[in-house]
Amino acid sequence: MIAFLDGKVCEKTAGQLVISCGGVGFQLSCSMNTLQAAPAVGESMHCLTVFSVREDAMELYGFATAEERALFLRLIGVSGVGPKMALALLGAMPLRDLNIAILMEDITAISRAPGIGKKTAQRIALELKDKVSAPDAAAGGSAGVPAAAAAVDGLTEAMEGLIALGYSAVEARTALSRVKDKSAKPDELIGLALREMVNM
Repeated sequence: MIAFLDGKVCEKTAGQLVISCGGVGFQLSCSMNTLQAAPAVGESMHCLTVFSVREDAMELYGFATAEERALFLRLIGVSGVGPKMALALLGAMPLRDLNIAILMEDITAISRAPGIGKKTAQRIALELKDKVSAPDAAAGGSAGVPAAAAAVDGLTEAMEGLIALGYSAVEARTALSRVKDKSAKPDELIGLALREMVNM
């Protein structure tokens, strides 16, 4: 198992990095988020990895953060989701937005990623919604953590409020997933969700 690489970035291309370590160049498949976080060619990088061995290929996947690697491993554990699809999904939006989309079962947001259809998005949300927590949804960079954590706390409080009003967890989650401004206050979220329920 290759857990990480410490070396110099030799190449940055679409979907790939080459990192030189001890005179050996390691080619890694990466998401757009990791490529954007990677330093310029010639500079040093600490890159977390997942080494995949199949009958027909050996692949090395690179990640800028532990949170992205953890979600990658969860995604490839979903039936029908391979490494390439997982990388496409990870690169389609900021990590905290993807975690929130999974937590709220926002099928529309998940299916915006290249190659992700609605059925696959539903499967991802169904299988991972109980494995993604509020701290996961707050991941994605120190500057964004407080705002993301507050958004998740607000959504959780709003969902509990809707359930207290007599709606099922599924109805509450579905209505909240349709609310555009997920950073609104809990009471505002409840009002917006109730409006969405009229159209459900």
